[in-house]
Amino acid sequence: MIILGIDPGTRATGYGIIKYQNNAFTKIASGIINLSSSSPIPVRLRIIYDSLDKLIKTYKPDEFAIETAFYGKNVQSAMKIGYARGVSILAAGHNNIPTSEYSPREVKKSVVGRGSATKEQVSYMIRTLLVIDNEKMKIDETDALAIALCHAFRMKTPTKKSINWKQFADEFPERVISE
Repeated sequence: MIILGIDPGTRATGYGIIKYQNNAFTKIASGIINLSSSSPIPVRLRIIYDSLDKLIKTYKPDEFAIETAFYGKNVQSAMKIGYARGVSILAAGHNNIPTSEYSPREVKKSVVGRGSATKEQVSYMIRTLLVIDNEKMKIDETDALAIALCHAFRMKTPTKKSINWKQFADEFPERVISE
């Protein structure tokens, strides 16, 4: 199974493509869609959509995973990330790829084991899990690979229905986010 992970942004959108087969993970491709902050938002959104559409047609992912919007104090930033998320999800939708969304805490917890992990810790774990040695990678790129890995880990988890939240927490402690 091929998974495309996206770390959306209107200045840089990271992407990471992994192959998940026989409980093993392999990095296929990753990179950054760099966007000029001097370009109008509609132009940047078109570049994101076109770039992702091209990646999807080239690598033919089976699954698409994207980070949910982080709501901070800056409403404008949250809205712009929402725009980038929207065109990213649209690219997946136009190509009939199932889409899943994960919060930043979920991604960090699944890859590092702590929802409050730093970006450097996430980067280190991505390099370790995917056996990436000397390749230079930017944070947006390792974040996108982390999102793809988070999705792969979630797919590995049994989908057995629990009777209540306590039973669920007891059966799947790795899926409970505390802190």
